[in-house]
Amino acid sequence: MSITIHAPYEVPGTEEILTDEALAFLQELHTRFADTRNELLEDRRAAQAQAASTGTVDFPAETAQVRDSDWTVAEHPAALQDRRVEITGPAAPAKMAINALNSGAKVWLACLEDALAPNWFNVIDAQRNLAGAASGTLEFTSAEGKQYRLRDDVQAPTVVVRPRGWHLPEKHLKLDGTPMIGALVDFGLHFFHNAKTLTAQGRGPFYYLPKLEHYREARLWDEVFSFAEEKLGIPHGTVRATVLIETLPAAFHMEEILYELRDHASGLNAGRWDYLFSLIKYFRAAGEKFVLPDRAQVSMTQPFMRAYTELLVQTCHKRGAFAMGGMAAFIPNRREPEVTAKAIEKVRDDKSREAADGFDGSWVAHPDLVELCSEEFTAVLQEQPNQLHRQREDVSVSAADLLDVAAAEGDVTEAGVRMNLYVAVYYTAIWLSGNGAVAIHNLMEDAATAEISRSQVWQQINNGTVTADTGVPVTNQLVSGLLDEEVERLRSEIGDAEMFSKYFEPAAEIVRSLVLDEDYIDFLTLPAYELMP
Repeated sequence: MSITIHAPYEVPGTEEILTDEALAFLQELHTRFADTRNELLEDRRAAQAQAASTGTVDFPAETAQVRDSDWTVAEHPAALQDRRVEITGPAAPAKMAINALNSGAKVWLACLEDALAPNWFNVIDAQRNLAGAASGTLEFTSAEGKQYRLRDDVQAPTVVVRPRGWHLPEKHLKLDGTPMIGALVDFGLHFFHNAKTLTAQGRGPFYYLPKLEHYREARLWDEVFSFAEEKLGIPHGTVRATVLIETLPAAFHMEEILYELRDHASGLNAGRWDYLFSLIKYFRAAGEKFVLPDRAQVSMTQPFMRAYTELLVQTCHKRGAFAMGGMAAFIPNRREPEVTAKAIEKVRDDKSREAADGFDGSWVAHPDLVELCSEEFTAVLQEQPNQLHRQREDVSVSAADLLDVAAAEGDVTEAGVRMNLYVAVYYTAIWLSGNGAVAIHNLMEDAATAEISRSQVWQQINNGTVTADTGVPVTNQLVSGLLDEEVERLRSEIGDAEMFSKYFEPAAEIVRSLVLDEDYIDFLTLPAYELMP
């Protein structure tokens, strides 16, 4: 077996990352774990088909003993005891990584997934930046000569790295002609280059695990961690993982996921935007009762979303794990005071609610929101680093509560359809250009929100949903016409003809096929990845 590197262009520092020893480690990870990963992806398809046909999901009967027995996750390292504010953002470019490390947050979620477009430059540059973060040597000088360095007057956040989900390939690295698994490439390179340094510091290596759909997928990660620790001589249990509960089936496997990872588990996170995407995807063909209102109307106070977050806090604290809140999409705009004031109000309300509900911390997407989030959690935590003592025994959530989408308040409107198409095309274009997170109309959009947008439109077409503002059913013909109009709107807004032709036109065709085709494609990023260099 051999690894081949398909590099479309040279990236500085590649030789530091793709060493022979690092590639051998990646090869061993794939040899041991790829077959199991492939089987688990097949199991996902079968589970989704069953849910679509029955219109329901339930807690797994075979693991009732896990839910009923008395156990907790391992004791937490000091570097993860206080997580009241976590800043999220891509691990590349270096400027953004340095800004996150200088933000004053307790944790930096260094994203190699939804906020990072996985072109060749970003795959390598992100790993270089993470190595620089671990060693404390990360710096950057812009083309204009502006220098970015790590501050020495604030405690740097604990770095928690989010690799790609199990479903994504890494086409730039192939093992015997087959693309390698993005998750194992991301984890493997980071662990190989930084595990010993971080272990010596008592600050890792720590990870966020995205897109899990079953406790067996958590078991696979646990096996990966245990093997990697043994291979590099790292004490068992040094790795700690926080799992994003951002798929509908994972909400029914929370305790089991923590149990499978119990030697390596840190907590669970309420990945709200991907959770909505997963709910739509899972029940896309299960009838009108699963059709959500416009995305802007689906707040965290909707009953089915309250059930999900309340259950997460209760589950985590019952098992001694941290419950992490999600990201509010509103971001400040330093050039527009009114926009900033509105964003601060929205984010403050969101973080205040999470702190009161018992979460141990939450996410922000902009350095200007770090202090706000810290204030809201400190008001509740006082001198305590977390809220593990709050058991939330008052919470009682059933499977029906998690699935009660029909109780959601709000409407489907033509304006909402338009906005979904606009966001899906805009984000996909920016993703193709190499940027995985972008502010669109003062909301931070990443792959998750683009997935919601295009999935809602597909679901509305296939359920014949009638818009409340026009009284017209959502059809292929209507959507095709609206898409044409939104593309022209984007053309006039962007202005740059070359950029529009290179990125926005291909993005529009991807979105057109995703929303109009009879067959639903599970992830927008899969067809888009084929066009990425």
